[in-house]
Amino acid sequence: MPINPAPESPALVRARRTQAWGLGLLAVAGLLWAWFAVLLVTPYGDDGDACPALIASEYAHADDCVEARDWPLLLALLGGSVPFAALGSGLTASGGAQRRLAEHLDAAPRG
Repeated sequence: MPINPAPESPALVRARRTQAWGLGLLAVAGLLWAWFAVLLVTPYGDDGDACPALIASEYAHADDCVEARDWPLLLALLGGSVPFAALGSGLTASGGAQRRLAEHLDAAPRG
């Protein structure tokens, strides 16, 4: 007859949920960083004129290309990822510590 494992404690469930939220927020920050990187390495421009990507070209851009670059969007993506990354890393670390503590308390003999 198989032995039924003990049900998980509420502290362990809460810790895993906290850690999952943190990893989710880090994933959102990673997606924002990836979007920022894609915008940085792709050509851009208005009216069908393709200006070279900022990373893939030299720094001698025409004035039209400099004005066409959507810098507020790039900075918003980068700045918007900071709270997600900070909160995500904090929740991941906190959830990991809570999980280890809950597993330790569950395994400790009760007397």
